[in-house]
Amino acid sequence: MAALIAENFRFLSLFFKSKDVMIFNGLVALGTVGSEELFSVVAFNCPCSPARNYIYGLAAIGVPALALFLIGVIWNNHTWNLVAECHKRGVKNFSAAATFLLFGSIMGRASVAPITWSVISLLRGEAYICALSEFVKPSSLDKFPADYGAEVLAKFPCRDVPANLTKFRDEVTRRLRYESQLFGWLLIGIVAVLVFLTKCLKHCCSPLSYRQEAYWAQYRSNEDKLFRRTAEVHSRILAAKNVKQFFGFVALDKEEKELVQEFPVEGVQPSPQWNAITGVYIYRENKGFPLYSRLHKWAKGVEGNGPTPEGHELLFLAS
Repeated sequence: MAALIAENFRFLSLFFKSKDVMIFNGLVALGTVGSEELFSVVAFNCPCSPARNYIYGLAAIGVPALALFLIGVIWNNHTWNLVAECHKRGVKNFSAAATFLLFGSIMGRASVAPITWSVISLLRGEAYICALSEFVKPSSLDKFPADYGAEVLAKFPCRDVPANLTKFRDEVTRRLRYESQLFGWLLIGIVAVLVFLTKCLKHCCSPLSYRQEAYWAQYRSNEDKLFRRTAEVHSRILAAKNVKQFFGFVALDKEEKELVQEFPVEGVQPSPQWNAITGVYIYRENKGFPLYSRLHKWAKGVEGNGPTPEGHELLFLAS
């Protein structure tokens, strides 16, 4: 039974690792939906007070969305590739199109969670009703008592109103929920159109054929996995060598002993080599042959990162 469970988990892991960024974005969106539902049930509590409702309602939608956006930017490898590129080489090798694509990739992927949060918040309507209930004009409500104003309207989300205002509270709530959900559906439609247009523009402007672009994506994925796996083994063997030199021996398990014997590590790579393979990559061709990454370019001994007269330029957007 344990072996069967382990195999199922391994299959799921390989399945999700083999899919493109859309799978990841979907998981992010589902996680955001769950978080928003939990937040609404546990944390959201409208103050039902004039001037405070508006701030609290907007904060309930905007602050978590901003936090999710910043987290998305921080977790995106392109962000730190851009930082490394600007620190080591500046932006002199970036064309306007490459810069636009890079920032678009970072912003687009970081926007998945905050947009999902905003959409769910608008579809639920509680935060929107809390924020705008006090701004409903009493004159828009048929036969609304003249001696009641914004202070009473601000209490509508909490249902703490006199009995003679119950029907007005229901009408205001229904009207604001309609507006909130309308904005939510409009946001979904706008995002869907933008994603569609972006995908079309990307494929239309790409100098690569569909099959070569698919190969490029496979190469990037395989290079990244092999690099990480090899770096982990290399660092472990180097650490074992240094620990042994300090203590005179090193306590290794069977697997680690086999690694040390099979892969002798003599030293570390110099900083210029690390700098050469780190940063934003602009797709290049050298005498008609494609260079798919900075590591590929370094292995071929090609210098520079800007486009050549006979080459093509396309921003490296790793998945």
